[in-house]
Order: sequence, then structure tokens, then C-alpha cells
Amino acid sequence: MLMREAKNGLSDEVKRIAKVEGVEPERLRSLIARGLVAVPRNAGRDFPGRAVGMLMSTKVNANVGTSKDYDDCDEEVRKAKIAVQYGADAVMDLSTGHDRDSVRKSLIKELDVPVGTVPIYHAARKRRNAVDMTSDDLFNSVREHAKDGVDFVTVHCGVNRNSLERLKNDPRLLNIVSRGGALTLAWMLHNGKDNPFYEEFDYLLEIASEYDLTLSLGDGMRPGCMADATDRPEFMEFITLGELVRRCREKGVQCIVEGPGHVPLDDVELSVRAMKKLTGDAPLYLLGPLVTDIAPGYDHVVGAIGGAVAGMAGADFLCIVTPSEHLALPTVDDIREGVIVGRIAAHVADTVKEGQRERARLLDERMSRARGDLDWKAQMGLAIDPERAERIRGTRMPEGETCSMCSDLCAIKLVRDALNQKAMDKSDQRGA
Repeated sequence: MLMREAKNGLSDEVKRIAKVEGVEPERLRSLIARGLVAVPRNAGRDFPGRAVGMLMSTKVNANVGTSKDYDDCDEEVRKAKIAVQYGADAVMDLSTGHDRDSVRKSLIKELDVPVGTVPIYHAARKRRNAVDMTSDDLFNSVREHAKDGVDFVTVHCGVNRNSLERLKNDPRLLNIVSRGGALTLAWMLHNGKDNPFYEEFDYLLEIASEYDLTLSLGDGMRPGCMADATDRPEFMEFITLGELVRRCREKGVQCIVEGPGHVPLDDVELSVRAMKKLTGDAPLYLLGPLVTDIAPGYDHVVGAIGGAVAGMAGADFLCIVTPSEHLALPTVDDIREGVIVGRIAAHVADTVKEGQRERARLLDERMSRARGDLDWKAQMGLAIDPERAERIRGTRMPEGETCSMCSDLCAIKLVRDALNQKAMDKSDQRGA
């Protein structure tokens, strides 16, 4: 498996990824071996790996999936393909509808990026009442997904008796908003037992090791609003996840850690740095974070603001937020919009990120040169969303080489022409 292989020497796969990421192969090998970088890819799949973690470019994940109200497998697969087309580095299937198995298997078959799932959703649907799940239901779901070829799974191992006690002692405005975290907590309270994924973590590691399945240690206690951010239940979960990261590394199992959802802007850096510290710099995967609660319909923008700040502080993997967040199941257009905005946040983070700053800023420099040359073809080629840029320019196209905002009063053209004229005048004077 990749982490154990990395401890033994440099492979062709690591060399390929290192070239894509612009880092030294031996350095990347060391980072993978130490668990500071993860490359989620099931042993049964073959596609170009994506590296997530220290010194790597900031990656973007898109969530898709059916629900009981909208159970259309084909539409979710189409959303996933659109997400990848517009630059998503990974896709996570959150399906809870009747056709969830078909969605998962179709995504694995048709996508050439890492595919993730949340097995507790599958286990919960096996029973009439989710709290009647058994430990076997949970682990069998993980194994089934791994056997199908899933590359990474979210497991809410940090929701245990300790974090539950903190939640009881520190009441929240919204308690738990993580669906997997809520299912786990409800099961624990109903059955009077601790979380099976936490109590039997060694068994989870056995399954992961067998399939080279990357464990995404879920943030079941993540805050769901500004008022609940950076509290004791959240930090108790951070501490637990840090202990589990160590156990993953000891067994050669790749893992990433998931982080908080709603965080005030001035707490984003604190949250990221605290998670990195407590989890031994494990690759960090964040939803957003969302930095205000009052923008339904525009939460993709809110998430991009938080994501850029989080990436600057050290986050490695950003889960997109769509305009439908908090409102409805996203449409195909929502997914596309979310991916584009998420990629903008990731690039902004990379312009200041160690290991990626020079490469990221080179793209901005190339765009600046194209603008200076009024080279519209080059500008469209460098744009994160060239289709939209071309469409906007095409609807208000001027006659000349400028844009229709300034027309003949274009600052770039005025200065360029003036400098050229000055140079010509000096040349004429010399000739005379």
C-alpha cells in the first residue's frame, strides 16, 4: 500500500505526482511516508493520483448524492461529471435515497478522480430506524464500499462519550449539524454504548489497510453557526482525532482530518492551526468554512471567503459549497458554480502557500501580461471559467481591441500608444 511503499523507497507513481505538484520526488515520498500527505486511491482503481497535504496545491472536492425526496441516480452522476469537468479534484457521494448503491458504483466506474462516501448513511438505511443499526451494519458498509472501489470514507470516530459529555456541559445553539455526527450520537444515546467506529478502531484500520482505503476522520462536532464555533465539544473532537491519526500512521493507513463548517473570520486561522497542531499536521479537509450565517443563496461565496483564509492558514482540501447550501439539493448548475468558486478560493490560497506560491503567482503574472497586451485569446485561456468570461465579453463586444467598459479611453491602450508614440518621436529626432 502507498504509505508503506513510501517508507521503503521511491516509486514511479510518487515521481509522477511530484512532477505535477512541482516538488522534489524524495521530499514527497517522505511526506507520504510520514502521513503529512495522502493520495486517496483504492487498491482496486487505476487513475492519476491526487496528493493532499503539506506543500501540495490546495485541492477541491464536490459533494453529490440523492436524497429520499430526489432519488435520481443519473442526475447525480451528471453532477459529478460536471464537477470534474470544471476542475474538482475529488467527488464525494452523500446518497441517502433508495438508489444509493447505483450512484456509488456508477461514480467509481465513470470518474477518474478519487470517490468518497459516508458509510454510516448506507448503514442507517438498512434499518427502519437508524438507531437500530448494529456495529456489524457499520463495518459491513465500510467493507462493501471499499470492495466496490471507494477511495476515501468519512467516519465520525471523534463523536464518542468524551465529546458527548462536553456537548452536554456546554450547550450549543444548534447542537450537532453533521448528519453523520447526529446519527452517531443518536445511536449512542439509544443504545447506551460508545461509538463502534471509535471503540473498534483497530478493525476499521484492518479494512482500510486491506483496500488502501483512506480514512477521512469526520468532524461530527463541527459548529453549525457562528455562535457555536471554537468551543469545547469541537476541541475535544480535535484531540480525539489527533490520537486516531497517530494510530493510522502506526498501521500504515492513510488518513485526512475534516474540519469545522461555520467559523467567524477571525477564528478561521485559530481553528486551522489548532487542528494541524493537535493532529500532527495531518492533511486537513474543510467544508467552507462559512464565515457568516445570513447569506442563504450565496453561501458558495461565503465558503470561498472562508476557504481562502483557511488555505492561507494551512488547510489542504476544500469541500465546495453551492448556492443551495441550507436550502435544497443542489442542481447541476449549482454544482458547477460551487466548483468554480471553490477553485478560485483554492488558487487564492496557493498564491501564499509554501510550496505552491511561485507556481500559483506565475499564472496571475501570465494573465497580467495578456491584459497588458490586450490579448483576449490568452486571457480566456488562463481564466478559471473561460466559458463565462467569453460569454460576458461576447454580449458587449466593442469594435476595437479594448473592452466595452472603457472603449477608446482604455488606460492600458492609452499608455501603450503614448509610450510608442514617444519612442517614435525620439527615433525621428535621432534620424534628423
